[in-house]
Amino acid sequence: MKKVVHFEIPADDLERAKKFYSIFDWQMQDWPMPDGSVYVGARTVDTDETTYQPKEPGAINGGIFLREAQVTTPSITINVPSVDEYLEKVKNAGGTIVKPKEAIENMGFFAYVKDTEGNILGLWEDIPQG
Repeated sequence: MKKVVHFEIPADDLERAKKFYSIFDWQMQDWPMPDGSVYVGARTVDTDETTYQPKEPGAINGGIFLREAQVTTPSITINVPSVDEYLEKVKNAGGTIVKPKEAIENMGFFAYVKDTEGNILGLWEDIPQG
């Protein structure tokens, strides 16, 4: 089974969203992006500082970002062995590609897809470490 490994929450006002989600004791960290935007890492559980993976099995962390035209509601991200392979599987199953594969430096690759019910999902491929 492919696991849910991340969640994302779009926001119109990042500071307001950070303040709201802080009521859950989540740790927020701003990550400047190459395009000048800011992605807010939302830690819901203790994380290994080397791998950035949750220390607790089954736990996930997420992020908050400025709402985009393609992604307007919260979404989950599924870890897959190959984003390219799963983009083809999505299309073959009747879904569509919302945002093509992009690299996140030294971490992996992601893409957004829409399922047959109109929901947005993230796909994530880890870069092998070692």
